Amino acid sequence: MSTQDLINKLWNLCNLLRDDGVTYHEYLNELTYLIFLKMVEETGQDELIPEGYRWTDIENFNAATRLEEYKKLLIHLGSHGSLITKAIFADASTCIRKPATLNKLVTEIDNMDWYSAKQEGLGDMYEGLLEINASEKKSGAGQYFTPRVLIEVMVELMKPNLDDVIVDPTAGTGGFLIAAHHEIEKNNDIRALDEAAYNKYQHGTFFGMELVPDTRRLAMMNLMLHDLAVDDNNAGVLYGDTLSNEGKVLPKATLILANPPFGTKQGGGVPTRDDLVHYTSNKQLAFLHTMYHAMLKPGGRAAVVLPDNVLFEGSTGRKIRNDLMEKCNLHTILRLPTGIFYAAGVKTNVLFFEKPENITKDKGNTQKVWVYDLRANMPQFGKRTVLTKAHFDEFYEAVGGDLTKVDEAKRQAFIDNHKNGSDVGDVDTCRLRCFTRDEIKSKDDSLDLAWIRDDSLEDTAKLPEPDVLINEAIEELAGAINDLQSILVELDAAEEPDEVVA
Repeated sequence: MSTQDLINKLWNLCNLLRDDGVTYHEYLNELTYLIFLKMVEETGQDELIPEGYRWTDIENFNAATRLEEYKKLLIHLGSHGSLITKAIFADASTCIRKPATLNKLVTEIDNMDWYSAKQEGLGDMYEGLLEINASEKKSGAGQYFTPRVLIEVMVELMKPNLDDVIVDPTAGTGGFLIAAHHEIEKNNDIRALDEAAYNKYQHGTFFGMELVPDTRRLAMMNLMLHDLAVDDNNAGVLYGDTLSNEGKVLPKATLILANPPFGTKQGGGVPTRDDLVHYTSNKQLAFLHTMYHAMLKPGGRAAVVLPDNVLFEGSTGRKIRNDLMEKCNLHTILRLPTGIFYAAGVKTNVLFFEKPENITKDKGNTQKVWVYDLRANMPQFGKRTVLTKAHFDEFYEAVGGDLTKVDEAKRQAFIDNHKNGSDVGDVDTCRLRCFTRDEIKSKDDSLDLAWIRDDSLEDTAKLPEPDVLINEAIEELAGAINDLQSILVELDAAEEPDEVVA
């Protein structure tokens, strides 16, 4: 049985859960509890779970009373066993109502070909479940899931290494940390490290924070199945709010990889961290400011996914962008195509920036911003047209395969080669363009920089779906409303607004 076969079989068990009244967003929690117990048995890690509360004990429970015993087991494991066990079963409860449903789940899971899955990697199996769950709109999990192709591209370009302290302040299900682990493993023999180096790798390299308890549970499970940062009070995905002082427990990072959640709610308020300069109720702007100002070490680098509104919002948004460009070298922006996230119409970008090693050099660090437009004249991505690594091939060619440095000669050569081969007259269709800091200042520090005529916007046969257009309009209106509210705040005519956003 291939890993994909196992993923499909596990996901099909959700039909049993649905028949028992379990909702979409509860599926993965229910499966995670059972899969964790089964994985501990399969991997020979019985010491993680106290005797009497293991998979074999569930199997040995009387079928008629198994559900009641299982409920007690979940409660017990929330405060007993290893750190990873207690984290995964924290506040655990089951939504299963019929004993027959649990009996069927236990039998089906036990009969699966786990040997083959172990050969291919149990982590791949679990990430496959996470991806299916995210793609189900009714599950609501899409906001925590960054497309794996995009994660792999960002990680590969940022070149994580054994000396790094890698932090994701909005960890979700741990995708960036897992991908960084894979990239380091690809270039190093982790098992050959001496004891001190291996201990540093396991407990001093990968850190994240997640605010949603159920999502953090999935992240811990993901790390455990990748044999990463297991049983550690400090490493792994911690529970808390990065925008509060809880976030200070995360170590200073040499590499930040993140996709702050979009689709925020009103009433969120401003960050409560006391080490920031700018405070805003726009959560994405707040995360950006927290990352470059408070979390990134001198000499550190970052790749962060952010929605368009961060690039153009005025008032505090402009102050934060200006501050970022003063304190860091924002050298590259990748404009991403629409439709690649599981939230309709969201327009996003990846910002690549680095902090100078000299801590006194906190002015004028950004002199040029190179923008690559992967959005104009691209297909409408979704389930029918899937984003693949090949879609990034020209981006790699334009900027090189290493964004820990900026090869300006290579970038300019890419632009020159395009112009030499262009037959479109004065219309510049090259996807890469360089903007000087002065040019950006003249645009009110807006980083929403587009220059390619997007023919798809004028072809009625290629218009996006209505829900995409509506979400785009909401995003534009939300930005305008936040700007007007900020002006009222500066005039002392209103208090700091709740975020409207999009």
